Amino acid sequence: MSNSINRRDALKRGVFSVGALSFLPSLGFAEEFNAPRINSEGNIDHTILFKEHLAPVDVKLRAKLNANENPYGPSPKAMEALKNAANLGNRYGWKSLGELIELITDKEGVSADHIMMGPGSSDLLEKFGLVMFMNGGNIVSADPSYMSMMNVARSVGAEWKGVKLKDDWSHDLEAMEAAIDQDTKLVYICNPNNPTGTITAYKELYDFCSRVSEKVPIFIDEAYLEFIDGKEGKSMVSLLNEGKNVIVARTFSKIHGMAGLRVGYAAALPETLQSIQKITRGGMGITITSIAAALASMKDSAFLTASKAKNKEARDFTYKKLVSMGYEPVPSQTSFMIFPQDQLEGKEFLKRMSAQGVGVRSFQIYDKTWCRVSMGTLDEMQIFIDALGQVIG
Repeated sequence: MSNSINRRDALKRGVFSVGALSFLPSLGFAEEFNAPRINSEGNIDHTILFKEHLAPVDVKLRAKLNANENPYGPSPKAMEALKNAANLGNRYGWKSLGELIELITDKEGVSADHIMMGPGSSDLLEKFGLVMFMNGGNIVSADPSYMSMMNVARSVGAEWKGVKLKDDWSHDLEAMEAAIDQDTKLVYICNPNNPTGTITAYKELYDFCSRVSEKVPIFIDEAYLEFIDGKEGKSMVSLLNEGKNVIVARTFSKIHGMAGLRVGYAAALPETLQSIQKITRGGMGITITSIAAALASMKDSAFLTASKAKNKEARDFTYKKLVSMGYEPVPSQTSFMIFPQDQLEGKEFLKRMSAQGVGVRSFQIYDKTWCRVSMGTLDEMQIFIDALGQVIG
């Protein structure tokens, strides 16, 4: 039974109040805007175990750390390419999109018929959710996780089966496999996971995907993969060359710093992509200027290396500062981290942080209040630490 409603019906039924919706822009809520369910307290019920507090709007922020945006991008070469392509805005970008796909296939080691482009990976998650669950079924994922696909699937009649993360915040793959039944059409895994910033070990996940994809397709959302150090940062895309029924989503929004330019792709078996593209196209939604920027960014390895290094520097700085203040942040492999704060109720915490000019997120996860802070520049992270000290003391 579906627990979701579409946005138009929500407006008709009054689930969205004007007051509640007015909070959304302050969150950078394009990150996730699929029929959020506003509860009686004016907060968002993502799941029974995962809720979100809403922040004040129209606040001038000194440090916008609430949407996992890269403060260092786009790369200068990407911006120059974008400007140079502006005079082609009267043309469709199919030729240049083909060039981008060629670069992607070289990187991923698959042929072009394994790639579907889209304006960001969230767009592709939603397209897969719409098509794969048009006739019902269920989807299995972790709880909490990035809810974009699950929200869309539920909105068209699917059931969602959420599985708690393990104590170390990794995916409980054994429990997820046990949750699969004859109606399961997809298993969704966000690795590294959002909102926790944690990873599931490469070998464990690889073995799971290889084996379980023989029973049901596995969708692996790798939006933050490039931030991982070492062998744990390897993609699941190589499973496609073994004929495994996996779908891997990647984005230019994070390490490339192109969240506002909207470029992403999915890698999957050709027959899987054909079933999706019979109903909806992916590449049509990407502008020719964004394609030009993505091409340049993929070739700018120095920028990508520096972006990762600066993110790690800010993350290590923030982690140490939080520990010194008595907090217990969850070790992160991404461009954000979470830490528990029980001194203030979530909405009050956001209100006071906003008054300091700092935007963060506040979640209720497993009956505990957590702050999620995105990594900005070192100066922005110092502003965050100072504001946190002022707000909580």
